[in-house]
Amino acid sequence: MTATLPSTDARFADIAEAHAVLAPVMQAVAAAVGQHCEVVLHDLSAHDLDHSIYAIVNGHVSGRTVGGPSTNLGIEVLRDESANHDAFGYRGRTSDGRELMSSSVYYRDHGGHIIAALCINVDLSPLRAALDVIAALVPERREDLTDAPQELVGPDISSVLDEMISDAIATVGKPAAVMSKPDRIEVLRLLEARGAFHIKRAADRVSSRLGVSRVTVYGYLDEVRRG
Repeated sequence: MTATLPSTDARFADIAEAHAVLAPVMQAVAAAVGQHCEVVLHDLSAHDLDHSIYAIVNGHVSGRTVGGPSTNLGIEVLRDESANHDAFGYRGRTSDGRELMSSSVYYRDHGGHIIAALCINVDLSPLRAALDVIAALVPERREDLTDAPQELVGPDISSVLDEMISDAIATVGKPAAVMSKPDRIEVLRLLEARGAFHIKRAADRVSSRLGVSRVTVYGYLDEVRRG
């Protein structure tokens, strides 16, 4: 039988009835998300926040067990039962400083009084640890690497040349159609510095990308080489 979460406007006679309906949902959520997901059912009918935990799955996340306490949110809920206190995807924190992603849904009895809270707390520590490992594998760019070679990998030399031209145009910072002569000469200077003109028919490709004649490209290149 598939467990489905009752609507937040569902009403229960007491906490035992709420637990009978919500227990399979608690198991389903914990099994789907994993050992780092704690699912708690609080009994708020007695207003005993020191001992509100009626049932709990994966209590190792917070270190709590059945008979354990509520949180500061339980205090706020009981202070004003008339309000809608359902909350989804908010941040929490354990006593030892681990970050949680949490959601809480509150259930009422037939008289409209809040009697139960279903709370889901996901420990983000495993995710943080994984991100730290990824960050270590992708080191930040350092100043001493700014002059390191930048490799362009393409399926053929023509595509590599196109990337080199695109990089040079991007460095100049203007579309080819609005470039002045000094801008185009700068593109040629950048390409010459990277050895682009050792590629066959590079001048033809550059002239096409810059919107000038092949003769003009060679003229610019002569200026670069004389400079």
